[in-house]
Amino acid sequence: MSAKALVITSISAPNAVLRAFAAGCSERGIDFILIGDRSSPADFQLNGCDFWGLDRQRGMHFDLAALLPERHYGRKNLGYLQAIKQGAQVILESDDDNFPREQFWSDRIRQQRTGSFQGAGWVNLYRYFSEEPIWPRGFPLEHLQDAIPASPTISSKDCPIQQGLADENPDVDAIYRLVGRLPLDFSHRPEPVSLGKGSLCPFNSQNTTWFREAFPLLYLPSHCSFRMTDIWRSYVAVRICWENGWDVLFHNATVWQERNAHDLMKDFADEIIGYQNNKAICERLQALTLKPGVPHIGANMVACYKEFINMGLVGEQEMPLLEAWHADMAKLLA
Repeated sequence: MSAKALVITSISAPNAVLRAFAAGCSERGIDFILIGDRSSPADFQLNGCDFWGLDRQRGMHFDLAALLPERHYGRKNLGYLQAIKQGAQVILESDDDNFPREQFWSDRIRQQRTGSFQGAGWVNLYRYFSEEPIWPRGFPLEHLQDAIPASPTISSKDCPIQQGLADENPDVDAIYRLVGRLPLDFSHRPEPVSLGKGSLCPFNSQNTTWFREAFPLLYLPSHCSFRMTDIWRSYVAVRICWENGWDVLFHNATVWQERNAHDLMKDFADEIIGYQNNKAICERLQALTLKPGVPHIGANMVACYKEFINMGLVGEQEMPLLEAWHADMAKLLA
């Protein structure tokens, strides 16, 4: 079995979720790396959890460690780098309000025999797993009324990125939370499905598996809206997966969320930039000429993030961080 690590970022004291993850990781020999921030408890202690507060992070020998802003979800990038340094071949990630079910601990299999959407454009995969009129955070509002494509043909696919869903409080945007039905469980279809070339759906960082070749795509941008960082990462990842013949797998819920307190109107305000630009972003990314192959992932990522900067959606300060990320990756994956 490949070496695994679980990466979470949190400013919480040890809560029920973190204790559940720590116990599960200890039982199965999985490294649990928890990245803190300025508001994290100074005396954080949890058996089975390797906690990294800000002082300890500053001692990391990564180029990125000195550049990341504080009070941002993007500090999770340091957890990914540490997991790779410790030998992870598979990285699992979640958040501090997602309880793992027993299925969460199942072995991850990269090669999947699954239905794959090819050339289907925007596919609202939440509707594939639910009969409710629901959509994932980051899905363009312009395409909510699109017909759901018919079930795809089953075939063998290479899926180095795998998105698990979350029951109870799935990852939806503020608009759905204000008008839609929650709690909700995804129980309509038990079998997974994947996105192939020419098919789009955002994925998040709440219940996601990454295999080693896809590790460079883990990068979370810091100089953008907090509500968009993992969504825009997913757009870049999906676009680059197309060049490598990779599918992104979606599977049913292996966690359930007891959501932390949120101000929905603040979330809405932070998501407006996405509502206005998500469709255009992906059109710009699709128009890029990228190169196939793992050695070109770094250059392809730079090309993608330059588009975000040109659109005024990510600050120019992002580029030194991205360069540092690639420098660290080059050392760790050599």
